[in-house]
Amino acid sequence: MSQTSFDDDELFGEAATEMRAEVEDALAEAWRALPDPDDVWDVDADNTLGVLNALKGALDTGDATEHLREAKKQFVIGQRADAFEDGDDLEAEIEELEALLGDIETAHEEASDLASTLPGLRGALDDAVDDDSE
Repeated sequence: MSQTSFDDDELFGEAATEMRAEVEDALAEAWRALPDPDDVWDVDADNTLGVLNALKGALDTGDATEHLREAKKQFVIGQRADAFEDGDDLEAEIEELEALLGDIETAHEEASDLASTLPGLRGALDDAVDDDSE
């Protein structure tokens, strides 16, 4: 009967390779889940409110945030376990993606704020014009 021996260093190296692959896969999924640039730029709407609502929809990050979260979890575990010989590239990519998602979320919030403000503003302007014409 043969006995399999498991070398701790070999197992750790294998686990580190798998963990890096999981981080890379999650990052790739996050990049793929980002909004399409053409959907953000090209809008078909009849008025400003329609443009803003279309923009809000186009700026939906979908599953990108969840994929980034998964990548970060795996990266932090690997980093704390000192599993990555060189994790600087992963860390830089995570930071880049976080910054981009932050920009997208900020733009989404600003479009939402404008979309909720414009109907009231239009109503106030209509009232002002009606009052002025009397």
